[in-house]
Amino acid sequence: MSAITATKQRSIILLINPNRPDARAVAEQLCALLEPAGFVFYAPKESAIAGSRDLSLESSADAEIAVVLGGDGTMLRGAELVRDWEIPLLGINLGHVGFLAEVDKPSTAEIATAIIAKKYTKENRMLLSYEVERNEKVVTQGWALNEVTIERNSSAMVQLFLQIDARPLSRWGCDGVICATPTGSTAYAFSAGGPVVWPEVEALVLLPISAHALFSRPMVVSPDSKIVIDIESDEALLLGDSLRKFVLQKSDRVSITKDVKNIKLAHVNPSLFSDRLVAKFKLPIEGWRGE
Repeated sequence: MSAITATKQRSIILLINPNRPDARAVAEQLCALLEPAGFVFYAPKESAIAGSRDLSLESSADAEIAVVLGGDGTMLRGAELVRDWEIPLLGINLGHVGFLAEVDKPSTAEIATAIIAKKYTKENRMLLSYEVERNEKVVTQGWALNEVTIERNSSAMVQLFLQIDARPLSRWGCDGVICATPTGSTAYAFSAGGPVVWPEVEALVLLPISAHALFSRPMVVSPDSKIVIDIESDEALLLGDSLRKFVLQKSDRVSITKDVKNIKLAHVNPSLFSDRLVAKFKLPIEGWRGE
């Protein structure tokens, strides 16, 4: 009597921007291509697709990959959903070129073929971890893929005392301070005048926002360092990727380090970060020598 080998059911997570009809259309096309190959689909309730299962089910943790249809904001929400499961995120660009999605949009058939054959590359992206101490007790903690920001929570500037590796560095009266990952160096930190850091480089990017101080330069800090910021104003606001928010009080202490976990990004068509910069900012690469 021959043994019958059961085939493990394959599954993926679909994350779409619910405000984009084109994202839903591509997701439905992808489902139609993957379902005959034995795939099941999980999606959040607020962006469910016909035939998809509730993402809250524990079995969704076995998904092979999470396909994100939308911009970088949707990717950040996707990272929040899959971080604990270590499922890679495959971002598909549907409009403006983002830094987390594919540069060139592959066809739906190409995406389905890559998923079925598991022919996609994966790269690790560093995360930040933060915690807030109040009266020597941890009152909140969290993480971020792009950046941890401490901002003023009123019209008055915020007063911050910065220490790195248990050594005092500077006091800033400012609009806020940004601590970004290399991934986040092209987001808020870039807009505030920070450096562009290639994602393969592990480092913390630290810079104040509109600081009234003699020294207020952007800094690239070791990933093994611990950044501590004491709040010397009556209040401030902490944000992790603008998704996690916490109101800070005077004498709160915010500690920021590299997180022990990371996020995996998947790519059907791998591209160099240089190409992403050119595509995103439309850099003038032709004729720069005057040719």
